[in-house]
Formats: sequence, structure tokens, C-alpha cells
Amino acid sequence: MYHSVRQTEIDATNVPLQRVFGAARVGFRNRGGATRLADLYQSGSAKVRLPRIYTGAPTAVLINTAGGLTGGDRLNYDIVLSGGTHAIVTTQAAERAYRSPAGTARIDVGLTAGNGSTLEWLPQETILFDRSALRRRITADLTGSARLLAMESVVIGRPAMGEIIEYLEFGDRWRVRRDGKLVFADDVRVLGDPAEALSGKAAADGHTAFAGLVDCSMDAVDRLPRARAALDAVKAARPVTAAASARDGVLTVRFVASDGRNLRDGLMAFLHHYRAAELPRVWRC
Repeated sequence: MYHSVRQTEIDATNVPLQRVFGAARVGFRNRGGATRLADLYQSGSAKVRLPRIYTGAPTAVLINTAGGLTGGDRLNYDIVLSGGTHAIVTTQAAERAYRSPAGTARIDVGLTAGNGSTLEWLPQETILFDRSALRRRITADLTGSARLLAMESVVIGRPAMGEIIEYLEFGDRWRVRRDGKLVFADDVRVLGDPAEALSGKAAADGHTAFAGLVDCSMDAVDRLPRARAALDAVKAARPVTAAASARDGVLTVRFVASDGRNLRDGLMAFLHHYRAAELPRVWRC
């Protein structure tokens, strides 16, 4: 009898762990001159909430009910705006990538914006824990004069919690096309010891929190003075290093900070100034 119980326990350890899979799709269309929900789908751990908004653009809030990701987990998000619409998409909280016993977690984001629309992709930060493995891919397709304002921020560990990150695998791939033509491509890869990978001046100069923002719009170059003015105000008040540039319809801004708190405060200040609008309320919860 003892032998039988022990054999059952041994066999159980070889059973594959259940993996997280979530998929969500949100679509908006112009109806009567206003942006209205046109499509909503959610499955698995991916949920969507649409808070009541009295002023400003409609907002979709993405939620991963699994509470984080580890090796083998998958999240797929698709956001579609028809012509003449404006919507904001954010997340309820920071996404977390935990230690991966095997495999790599994946997040795939598809953004589609029709002519004359404005899509703001403003998720909260992604926190990478020790031994985590995460690949994220963001693909955007813009038509005509569509505008895409997109940002992603990454925090490697939490110094205030005494966390030491010795090894991780992280890849972030962005591709933005307008009318089928590639207008922006960006790849970030950290493999191994992040302190070593991010130590160079051309990387993050030793900082462990960083963010990238892209504003793909027909008047991106004209927006550059506004972006730099917002950065000047942020850097004067917060320990954030950042710079902005623009050409050919694409404005980019890079941020680095010593920790997630400083980065988050800097991003919130910049976005408030640059957008001339409040961030979604979940950013302040």
C-alpha cells in the first residue's frame, strides 16, 4: 500500500502544469459622430472592462485575472478602431512576469487604426522578476491619417523590496505600418544578467527601469517642441533621464530611471503634459 501511494505521488510530479491562455478583442466605430463600442470578445484569463466615461475618449481596461505570467503562458490582445474614432486602452494594474521553470511567456498585441482615428495604447508597467522569461510583440497597422500613441514601460525587480535580479530573458518587438509601409521598428532584448546588459551608455546606463513611447502621426515633427517641453518639466522635478526625437511622421521618446516609482511618476507627468488630458483613473489606483 505504501509503495502504491508513493508511486502515485511520483507520477503526479510529471503532470504538465496548467498554463494560462487569455485572448481579448475590442473594437470601436464612429456612430453619429461619437466613438461607440462595436466589438467585444474575451476568453480565458483576459478580461475587458469599459468604465463609464463622461468626458474624453472611451477607455478599455484590460485585466489578466491570472495575476501574472510564467513560462508557457499566452496573452493575445487585439484592438481595432474604425475611421474617425478615438479610444484609450490601458491595463488595470502592472503586468508581472514571474520565475519561469520552463518555456517562455508570450504577449501578442495587435493594434489597428482606421483613417482619421486616434488610438492610445497606454498600459501600466511590466515588472520582470528573477529568472523570468517573456517575449512581447506589438504589431500596429495604420490607415491614412490615423494616429497611434503607444507606450510600454519595464521595471526589472523592485529594489525597495530587496529583490536581486541575477538572470532573465526579455524580448520586446515593435512593428508599425502605415498603409502597408513600415514606419517604425524597434527591438529590445535582455538575456542574462540585466545589470551587465544595461550597464552601457548606449543601453540604460545602469538603470533598471525604462520606457519607450512612440507617436505615429502626420504632424509628429510639429509635436516635438511640446514633447521636449514636457520632458524639461519632468526632469526638473524627478530623477528621470529622457530624450525625444522626430522625423517622417514618427516621434519617439525614451525614458530611464533608477526604479519603478521614479519611472512611473515621470511617465504620468509627461503624459499629462504632452496629451493635455488626465490619464485613465486606474493609473492612480
